[in-house]
Amino acid sequence: MSPERPDSLVIRVRWQPVRGGPGYRLTLRSLRMTGQAAGVRTHGAAGESPSAGGATPRWVSPHVHRGVATWRRLAHRHRVRMRQVTASRASGRGPWRISYGTHPSQFGELTLPADETPVRGVAVVVHGGFWRQAYGLELGRPLAADLARAGLAAWNVEYRRVPPDGAARTPSTIGDADGWTATFDDVAAALDLLAGPVQDAAGGRLPLDEVVAVGHSAGGHLATWLAARPGLPDGAPGAAPAVLLRGAVSQAGVLDLVDAAERGVGNGAVERLLGGTPSAVPDRYALASPVARLPIGVPVVCVHGTSDTHVPIRQSERFVEAAGTAAELITLPGVDHMAMIDLSSDAWRASRDAVERLLPQ
Repeated sequence: MSPERPDSLVIRVRWQPVRGGPGYRLTLRSLRMTGQAAGVRTHGAAGESPSAGGATPRWVSPHVHRGVATWRRLAHRHRVRMRQVTASRASGRGPWRISYGTHPSQFGELTLPADETPVRGVAVVVHGGFWRQAYGLELGRPLAADLARAGLAAWNVEYRRVPPDGAARTPSTIGDADGWTATFDDVAAALDLLAGPVQDAAGGRLPLDEVVAVGHSAGGHLATWLAARPGLPDGAPGAAPAVLLRGAVSQAGVLDLVDAAERGVGNGAVERLLGGTPSAVPDRYALASPVARLPIGVPVVCVHGTSDTHVPIRQSERFVEAAGTAAELITLPGVDHMAMIDLSSDAWRASRDAVERLLPQ
């Protein structure tokens, strides 16, 4: 394995002010790695100051010239204390697993094309499951592998989800009691991680101006919401993104959260995600619902089957009608909800083709 792609690398640093001058100094606290620690900076820019607490460790990527200050701001923005970032790969095969926080659900898996294959773009894969803990990123692994075979880097993200109704709190579910704002903070942080540790694990191969999100069901909601981040107001979860999307593909996505809540889509899943009904927490729905964030500013392709009984096609129809020419609806007669993530189905092929069309030809 090349030195630029370590099997495991954890950097811990401490913020300390520079005596007699502006700025700060980062003191290396610990380092565990295999490979070469190229590009680690130990000084911050003049005028920058540490975040609250003064001891938040950081990763500094050799592929991001903005360096330490950028990662400090991103961690503060997403309310994620990035105590460590670990990149690991089992026996040199399969996807890279890269964490972006300390919670067990704060990680993603990077699947790359073969070493000699140029990376034509990046697909951020967001799994569904009505934002509930019962479902995880294993749903996206076959899709990520297929996208990588097509020459794309696939970043399959996990995120904190809501526990089942009445579930007991355990160490692994602390922080999951509400999808708001944890779920949104996490997918935003995972996307922005492309500009640092994920790019580093890829050896600098990722074209970060050619990134598209694709998500199924609840993941379709989150993929489309990620595309809408540039339009979010200051201070909102996910505002001021570091990585911009060229577009999103929503596979049977929940795109109108108010309508979904009122019609019982997911048997109360939307209310669990946002912590209340549309009348109780209207501001959350205004920030979280993709249809409320129009115009999104980039193309959105909605792929939906007419026989979907989990997320009715009405969800995509309402979004596309409101978006006008900025969105496209691909209607699949007789197709159900889970066909979207079946690699042998026409529904998945339509979704993959949509990802391709959103990237430069």
